[in-house]
Amino acid sequence: MEMKHLIIFALAGFVILIGFNMMNGSRDEENRTAVVDTNAPAPAAVSTDATKQSAGSESIANQPLGQQPKAILDNATSKIDQAQQADKERLDQMSNAQ
Repeated sequence: MEMKHLIIFALAGFVILIGFNMMNGSRDEENRTAVVDTNAPAPAAVSTDATKQSAGSESIANQPLGQQPKAILDNATSKIDQAQQADKERLDQMSNAQ
């Protein structure tokens, strides 16, 4: 087989693969939106933690650059503490149920 035939064959393969990926990607995107729509919580179910988190990130952005790393670490630490407290409460509920 000549070299130009191999190059043409490789380019045709690339075009086919790109077309396949584009079609497959758009189908996956449609499936993702369908899954997100079915799993989306009701607007009333949004907790106050989400508003606190957004308010926390806004307050971090408003701080001077020298204070931002500490604020980010403090925010992450408080979120970890909240998660550990919620985990402890769940464990207490489970042990009380038994």
